[in-house]
Amino acid sequence: MNALEQLKQMTVVVADTGDLEAIRQYQPQDCTTNPSLILKAAGLSGYSHLLDEARALGDVETAIDQLTVRIGTELTRLVPGYVSTEVDARLSFDADAMIEKARHLIALYAEQGVGRGRILIKLATTWEGVQAARTLEAEGIRCNLTLVFSQEQAVAAAQAGAYLISPFVGRITDWYKKHTGTADYAPDQDPGVQSVRGIYRHFKTHGYPTVVMGASFRSAAQVRALAGCDRLTVSPALLGELAADTAPLEQALTPVPATATEPTLTEADFRWALAANPMANEKLAEGIRGFHEDTEKLRALLRAQA
Repeated sequence: MNALEQLKQMTVVVADTGDLEAIRQYQPQDCTTNPSLILKAAGLSGYSHLLDEARALGDVETAIDQLTVRIGTELTRLVPGYVSTEVDARLSFDADAMIEKARHLIALYAEQGVGRGRILIKLATTWEGVQAARTLEAEGIRCNLTLVFSQEQAVAAAQAGAYLISPFVGRITDWYKKHTGTADYAPDQDPGVQSVRGIYRHFKTHGYPTVVMGASFRSAAQVRALAGCDRLTVSPALLGELAADTAPLEQALTPVPATATEPTLTEADFRWALAANPMANEKLAEGIRGFHEDTEKLRALLRAQA
């Protein structure tokens, strides 16, 4: 078996793309999108009719929601599992607004015949995002807490009952390369890999059922180093690299019995942990800004061609 086939035996593989052809080729269990991927997907030929339909709606905000959901609906026809759909990044510090937007997206999916059991609502892992997830999960709307860069973010999400978290491997590694002058890391010394391994082990030893899904990979070596994680969301380029690799793949992570408990993380603890962690604080803010900028580009695209 190639490395991708081996990986699928120990980890749920998720496609980090909205590219229909890539999903057909690599046959992942789930797929995940974000504003950057929706913007990219909007330029693909397979979605041109959806873009035209969105433009015809007139109102840009309505058009963005409809386009996002229609792309997600197409993806549900290609994967048997979940499709992650992200709320507008500019709502990341308003729990009520995130809850309202999530309910609206789920309602739009229902109009397309897609039940909430196929969708994960993606929320930035701010304190407000965690509280929004708490409410949505209680309503049966499962959530993917994204832009996770610290263990405290991960724990807060798990304690709120989030179905899944997405710790960002590559962006953590990028920060440490920039701030330490290190050109490259061996997989076992890679700060991004170490972060996800630490979160995975912490969740298992503390009995948190929240799924850990490593994201934002820069290399196939990083993916290999996290083989055995609950889920891994991987770009088409790296999926192709793994599919072409016939070397044996060793399982790096395995579940362990729950043996510990810990107190509930307070808002003060959460905010202090972010303030005290320059990498997590910077990358969270940068990620939110980046997703917002790509949503703005999509708005401009719809306005220019309406």
